[in-house]
Amino acid sequence: MEAKRNLSYKLSKWLNGTSWTDEKARSLTERLCGSYANEIGVNYNERCGMPQREAIFNVLEQLLDLVFPGYTGKRSFTTTEQYFAVGSMVNNVFRELSSQLTHALAFNCANGNADDCFANGEEIAERLMMKLPEIREILLTDAQAALDGDPAAKSLDEIILAYPGFKAISVHRIAHELYAAKIPFIPRVMSEYAHTITGIDINPGATIGPSFFIDHGTGVVVGETAVIGARVKLYQGVTLGALSFPKDACGAIIKGRKRHPNIEDEVTIYSEASILGDVTIGHHSIIGGNVWLTESVPPYSKVTVSPAELSITQRKSHGVEEKR
Repeated sequence: MEAKRNLSYKLSKWLNGTSWTDEKARSLTERLCGSYANEIGVNYNERCGMPQREAIFNVLEQLLDLVFPGYTGKRSFTTTEQYFAVGSMVNNVFRELSSQLTHALAFNCANGNADDCFANGEEIAERLMMKLPEIREILLTDAQAALDGDPAAKSLDEIILAYPGFKAISVHRIAHELYAAKIPFIPRVMSEYAHTITGIDINPGATIGPSFFIDHGTGVVVGETAVIGARVKLYQGVTLGALSFPKDACGAIIKGRKRHPNIEDEVTIYSEASILGDVTIGHHSIIGGNVWLTESVPPYSKVTVSPAELSITQRKSHGVEEKR
């Protein structure tokens, strides 16, 4: 008890003797508020406010709960009560989703008039909600592809519960719907949420067919204008990126152009391969590990790089080494 009193006394004495003053606080406040004058990087709530990251994360996890109920453990889910549980979740998710979509659209309105944005936010939220059964069906093909393609996988439940590649794909299939509806901010926040928790970076603009499997997944990058067909398999470290960025006369990057690869059906791309630019990888092709590819290849291709020359030395107990 005596030690705590001494610590409290020392802390109080230190705080009273600090060099921080009201004048310094006022000066810093004025400088910060002055830097806000250009309104860049400032979210003023009286202008409807932009969507909030934590709210987006929350509604995203609720959407995933509706697609695969009971896997997070955040809500009880039983056979006898599923109708009432799902009904309650559907209503809650719609309200929260439409609120965030409305904020995003209203914040993005150039004229500041949010009237149309409220109606559009609810309409787009409704379209996404009504599409959840179809999203669930395509995600089940992704889970089955993982089960079929990974000898370590024991069940679909394991894939849905534990696999980071499947988590990233699940988030992407929801985010892509909002991207296609031209919702600002939210699709990218969702994709970066998945990137943060899985190490897999899929831009919400990428178009991905059914039965998509990312094995291991860490370091995978899929660019905005990439188009991936059905039954494609990627390993860790694969990049489907852009080779270069066209610029205008002033040197600014020209946005909106197709700049990422097209991967046709039944393609397998092994670890650390980089496929760059608006090229096409023909169906049933195999791209080996560490390949750097900037040109199209026809169907049924096998692309590999020559292995580096290896030097293997067998160590002897008496210190003499023998090369082979």
